[in-house]
Amino acid sequence: MNPSNKDNSWRYITLAAAAMLMITMGARQAQGLFLFPISGSTGVSIVAISFAMAVGQFMWGLAQPVAGACADRFGFTSVLIGGVLLLAVGTALTPFFTSSFGLVVTIGILTAVGSGAGSFSVMIGALAQRLAPKERATASGLITGGGSFGQFLFAPITQTLISTWGWMGAMWSLGAISLLALPLVKPIIGPARHSGALGDASRDGGMKATLRKAFGNSSYLLLHGSFLTCGFHIAFLVTHLPGEVDLCGLPASVASWSLGIIGLSNIAGSFAAGWMLNHFRGKYILFGMYGSRTLLILLYLAAPKTEWTFYLMAIGLGFSWLGTAPPTAGVVGKLFGTRYLATLYGLTMLSHQTGAFFGAWLGGLAFAHYGNYLWMWYADALFAAVAALLNLPIREPRVERAAVPHDSKLGLPALVRRFSHHDGHEDQEVSRLVHPIPSCSSW
Repeated sequence: MNPSNKDNSWRYITLAAAAMLMITMGARQAQGLFLFPISGSTGVSIVAISFAMAVGQFMWGLAQPVAGACADRFGFTSVLIGGVLLLAVGTALTPFFTSSFGLVVTIGILTAVGSGAGSFSVMIGALAQRLAPKERATASGLITGGGSFGQFLFAPITQTLISTWGWMGAMWSLGAISLLALPLVKPIIGPARHSGALGDASRDGGMKATLRKAFGNSSYLLLHGSFLTCGFHIAFLVTHLPGEVDLCGLPASVASWSLGIIGLSNIAGSFAAGWMLNHFRGKYILFGMYGSRTLLILLYLAAPKTEWTFYLMAIGLGFSWLGTAPPTAGVVGKLFGTRYLATLYGLTMLSHQTGAFFGAWLGGLAFAHYGNYLWMWYADALFAAVAALLNLPIREPRVERAAVPHDSKLGLPALVRRFSHHDGHEDQEVSRLVHPIPSCSSW
């Protein structure tokens, strides 16, 4: 295969993975638009539906390390196919199970586990086996951009389907659309490179030894902590931004377009994250992204609540929305290599989705108790600031240029780049009153 064909090959593989994530993430990220329609149609409370969606956030995270471990051990094909089928079935069954428990089963378990099996951590684990080290950082940004484009595409489509056919018809339509991901599995899998990129199980001690090493590493634990707060932020907005828009007296289309704009903006953010990984250390990228969230939330609370306030906030927050995934995966890959990347990054996603559970659930409780989401916005801003600070002490390893020949055939860890300062030194460890009436969040 000549160099031109190799370039086309990695782009083709990456675009297939991005398209699959577009479908699995897009169908799932639009679920917040169903919150009020389901409640109004079935009489199930906002708190109960929020809890089902919160369970879904957690199960989506729990599915990823399990799916990653299964894929690392048995292969990616059955994991990806099974995930797509489970996502489609769970979505299609939701209108038939409209009790609180039924929604937990369909939205909280079936669709979440199915989507999790086709998520970023599994995708990047699959592609790490097929792409050369120099291609992986860019590929991770492109794949994440696919998930962001899915949110941009699916949010207005879902709102249109709900308005036209009702929430049940919209659910059945999304279930059918999910099946379009099946033909994308074959180009994503293919043969792995025989470059040693996976590592030698006898040399690395196997998965158990790698997990012991990972959880004994403070840098890996700090990544878990910051990613947990990231999940809180994303799940709160995905689930409750439509409710916030409604409280502010704006039409539902503002919520759907805001979610879509977040996805569109994050395409640029994901591409930027992939590019920055080749020039800066991942922990500094994460610090900047999390810090920007705190500033944007505080600006939103101080601003008048017009549709343009929501659109501008969506642009700003969208830039870092899923853009934290490539640098987080990059640091994990640099710390431990790629042999068990799907599992190790999947575990960070479990922490992410543990935070997401609380973001979705507590948002519902806050609305029921206070009539608005003000205290959730305060918590979101605080947690984003904490996440930014947690990344600074991470000891991110680097590879000297001399240790990486241009035509090296060695099995180098995925996403390993030289992220060092010019001096070459290693890093050192380092009451409001309650509103009884539902109202828009502001200072």
